[in-house]
Amino acid sequence: MVYAVVRAGGRQEKVEVGSVVVLDRLKAQTGEKVQLPAVLLVDGETVTTDADKLAKVTVTAEVLGNERGPKIVIQKFKNKTGYKKRQGHRQDLTRVKVTGIK
Repeated sequence: MVYAVVRAGGRQEKVEVGSVVVLDRLKAQTGEKVQLPAVLLVDGETVTTDADKLAKVTVTAEVLGNERGPKIVIQKFKNKTGYKKRQGHRQDLTRVKVTGIK
């Protein structure tokens, strides 16, 4: 069982070969290959956390497409002043498929 924990968009994601992961928007077109920096690598019984060894590890992924997350509504209200504010937000996301961990 080989998997890695990669840094992607301010968060960390656990990925395996063949897994599909939704990340923050990457500057890449559909079908492009991207490399994700590894934070941890588990290869069977060995766990690698050393930064020098992880610099040699490459996690490659293929961009499947760009999408947008669900809409969230931000509402602000202050009692007795008449202040109300409503705002919406949809996060830009990228769906990638992990093709290799070396």
